[in-house]
Amino acid sequence: MATYLHELPEWPHFTWSQESLAKQLAAVRLRQGRLIGRMQALGFRQQEEAVLTTLTEDVLKSSEIEGEILDKDQVRSSIARRLGIEAGALPQADRNVEGVVEMMLDATQKFKEELTADRLFGWHASLFPTGHSGMSKIIVGAWRDKKSGPMQVASGAYGKEKVHYEAPIAGRLDAEIKSFLEWFNGEDNIDPVIKAALAHLWFVTIHPFDDGNGRIARAIADMSLARSEDSTQRFYSMSAQIRLERKAYYDMLEETQKDGLDITPWIEWFLGCLDRAFDGAEKTLAGVFQKSDFWKKHESARINERQRDILNRLLDGFEGKLTSSKWAVIEKCSPDTALRDIQDLLEQGILVKDEGGGRSTSYSLLPSS
Repeated sequence: MATYLHELPEWPHFTWSQESLAKQLAAVRLRQGRLIGRMQALGFRQQEEAVLTTLTEDVLKSSEIEGEILDKDQVRSSIARRLGIEAGALPQADRNVEGVVEMMLDATQKFKEELTADRLFGWHASLFPTGHSGMSKIIVGAWRDKKSGPMQVASGAYGKEKVHYEAPIAGRLDAEIKSFLEWFNGEDNIDPVIKAALAHLWFVTIHPFDDGNGRIARAIADMSLARSEDSTQRFYSMSAQIRLERKAYYDMLEETQKDGLDITPWIEWFLGCLDRAFDGAEKTLAGVFQKSDFWKKHESARINERQRDILNRLLDGFEGKLTSSKWAVIEKCSPDTALRDIQDLLEQGILVKDEGGGRSTSYSLLPSS
């Protein structure tokens, strides 16, 4: 009796109920369109900030799902540099971070290009620049081979492991990947959001690499979602939501592997997770929306470049208290110029004095009414 999807004689011919999914898919697509429309109404700088924030979150959380913690500032720095976005003074990213960022940007910025085995090999090599996963040496930039034995997903202490899944044998991989890529690159009538769910499941079922299969599967899903929007701009993170629902994610994958080729429940879960990712985007991008509302409110104000820079720093979460001496140091101007800039913003009702005074006088943005 077959145990996993890839052992069924009908594999890989997935089926699902269009009728059961129609209402949920329509609702998700509507929310997707509304979020994109809202983001595109922002100014250019706010759109850049939203994309940078979203992609940073996506890279961080996709790695966290696999138990790998990356440095946020390094991730943000790498993405900003590659996209030509001004992000202030950020640290140089190490090669591990650069590799993860390179894969994610290749998937989402070049979503129209064909997905090939060589491209997947490049992604995999980017994820494991040292040829090791932790302390273990792995095959990099190529499919796993039979020398490493059956590819199993397991948990538990050594000697007491629980096997959650066993992938196709290495000898099947060339044919399996060929079939997957022909489908993914081919023309069909499947909604790209549904295709993202299918691609994710299909790829992790094949599990062609020694490690990194989950991260690459999520990158492929993001690639399909980018195709669904015909846009390189990312304003929500599926990986961030999956990270929040990590246990349910793994439970659903395991259950789906043993439940036949009607994968309606998996697609329902994927669509639900995507819908919740839109809620997550509202929280993640709250600062971007706040900044956009602020500049719309003050679009007719008299603001010079020094003032604009400081105001943006305050909107981004200025560390400590803003004083005239800090203003002068940051903007490389005289104390008198700093005081004039501040007084001007006080008179326009943009800044307010904090409680206290004298030499310790500090300033904050006037709270929104």
